[in-house]
Amino acid sequence: MDNGALGTGQEPVRLCLLAGKIMQQSGAETYRVEDTMSRMATAMGLVSSHSSVTPTVIMFQAGDTGSAQLIRIAERTIDLQKVAAVNDISRKLSSGAITTQAAHGLLVEIDLSKHAYPVFLQITAAAISTGCFTLMFKGELSDFIPGVLCGGLAFSAFILLHRLVKVKFFAEFTASLLVGLLAMLLVTLGIGVSLDKIIIGSVMPLVPGLVITNAVRDLMAGHLVSGLSRGAEAFLTAFAIGAGIAVMFTFF
Repeated sequence: MDNGALGTGQEPVRLCLLAGKIMQQSGAETYRVEDTMSRMATAMGLVSSHSSVTPTVIMFQAGDTGSAQLIRIAERTIDLQKVAAVNDISRKLSSGAITTQAAHGLLVEIDLSKHAYPVFLQITAAAISTGCFTLMFKGELSDFIPGVLCGGLAFSAFILLHRLVKVKFFAEFTASLLVGLLAMLLVTLGIGVSLDKIIIGSVMPLVPGLVITNAVRDLMAGHLVSGLSRGAEAFLTAFAIGAGIAVMFTFF
């Protein structure tokens, strides 16, 4: 494999940016994205490279005199399978098991691939987990079914609204509002008992657990901009969930 011959071109730069884009869009930590890009650059002959990663923009420079290139991160989700796949490609490229061209082809396939799990399976998993969360928070056994219904509705509404309106705050706010309304209706009809436990369990799939974890890890690793950005994103999500429930209790 002659990676050194490709090290002076633009292909290695584009390859590093593509790898960083996939990882950042899929929920990887900032330091992991930068480390992966650096290792891939070194494997392709770019001994001196610089990268700057934030939740919305990735900048990469090959060498000390080359021009920096950037790529915009417009959408972020959670798909750790893609993160693991990119890490695997990085290791194979570093060990010489695959060529630069092969790595690029694999990365394009990963980038174009859909989510690892279909939507109906995500909704089913969210619904069942909310029922279990309801019981974990010391809800009654009769609250399990209402928790499943509320959690499934909330996650379905979140996915649908986020596709129609590209404003995550609005989707999370509406989903939590629907949770409160349906939970109150079910308890009023005598199907559920503990209104608070049903609501708490049902909003758990919307809670930004991974975002909070990555924010703390980025701050601890010294990536202050990324850490604060992710922390602000997590705060807005938590505020949207709380506001939706608060509106329900205020007016209903």
